[in-house]
Amino acid sequence: MSRAEKAANLAGVIVPFAGTLAAIILLWDSFLDATDLALLAGLYLLTAGGITVGFHRLLTHRAFQTYPWLERTFAVLGSMSVQGSVLDWVADHRKHHAHTDEEGDPHSPHVGHGSGLQGLWHAHVGWLIRTQGQADWRRYAPDLYEDPKMRTIGKRFPLLVLLSLLLPTLAGFALHGWTLEGAIRGYVWGGLLRIFLVHHVTWSVNSVCHFFGKRRFDVDDRSTNVAWLALPSLGESWHHNHHAFPRSAEHGLRWWELDPSALVIRAFEKLGLAWDVVRITPERQEQRLEKTAA
Repeated sequence: MSRAEKAANLAGVIVPFAGTLAAIILLWDSFLDATDLALLAGLYLLTAGGITVGFHRLLTHRAFQTYPWLERTFAVLGSMSVQGSVLDWVADHRKHHAHTDEEGDPHSPHVGHGSGLQGLWHAHVGWLIRTQGQADWRRYAPDLYEDPKMRTIGKRFPLLVLLSLLLPTLAGFALHGWTLEGAIRGYVWGGLLRIFLVHHVTWSVNSVCHFFGKRRFDVDDRSTNVAWLALPSLGESWHHNHHAFPRSAEHGLRWWELDPSALVIRAFEKLGLAWDVVRITPERQEQRLEKTAA
């Protein structure tokens, strides 16, 4: 990883954190209202959904099919979560599945960069300045690499980062009476704090969901399900389920396993915007149960 890449990734971690501190100060001074919360929640759902439904279930695992224009829309929304370009993200995640919790996994808490708390730190944040974005596109994401429009979206990642901050700033400016204070509030709540939250929820799937939690399927890696993280992660924290059945569009495999991303895919299916949705039958799930869980 080059110095410029390391610097960019560090900025991607530090700047949203600074924005979170600013949000605490604004909250202390009562600079928060329903408009700020709506910007935060709305952009959180759009950009986090760009990761969970778009980058992950659609583009990485092809858990369903859709129209090219919707694929590209998800690629843009996922890019606006500021977690790297679409090609980097997909290639890294496919490499993670190819080497889960073994040498070569970009962000395992168990191998390569220590164990215990040191490994947990690497899986959560440390990998961003060591192994993030280093997976070979041609090997791990050839379908996206060969798509000129996806490559263009990948190249436009820096501009999409700026857009991710500009949109809430302009929205705050307009919605708070065309004032500088409104622009700052939009920038902090809908921009920096939202990016911070999406980042750390996503990174918790890499770290927490390979360290703590429950398991029930016979898989070789150390992935876990973490129920308390299901809502903020939009269903991604049923991570052990996902590693047992990587192509499944639904990570919550029991009725009580909350999976908002799966509900979005179901809605798209009903609207004719998604088809060939991959689901796992109860019989197939039963076959993969660990002997101790059977």
